[in-house]
Amino acid sequence: MKTGDVPQDLKYFKNKVIRDLMYAVDESGRYTPVLSDGWSVKNDALNVVWDDIREQCEVIRRQVLAKEVSPLAYHMKKALQDTGMLASYSGVPKRTVRKHLKYEEFLKSDEATLLKYADALRITVDELKRVDEWK
Repeated sequence: MKTGDVPQDLKYFKNKVIRDLMYAVDESGRYTPVLSDGWSVKNDALNVVWDDIREQCEVIRRQVLAKEVSPLAYHMKKALQDTGMLASYSGVPKRTVRKHLKYEEFLKSDEATLLKYADALRITVDELKRVDEWK
């Protein structure tokens, strides 16, 4: 692909700092790095993945409303984090994260732990306690 042909299909990167780095052939025939604002094919693939994640989040949201799992499970899925990742990012032991995935145990969590989770998930403590529908 030539440098002038690198896709610039804004969707996920619109008004964002993040951009894709691609390599294309310049006028001299050498590969050179070129920033891309996205590619429609990649955007379509991401749409499929995000739709699947939204569906999984909706299943978990219903489980939270039925008090089968805690809101933490919902927010972890939404943030694409598993137990190990959240433990690492929050500084809360894995064992404790697993315990707080249970609805009743989550309700017993102290504010300091909830704040650690919220910070790691980049949401507020109030948002952490709720499971609003994902729009």
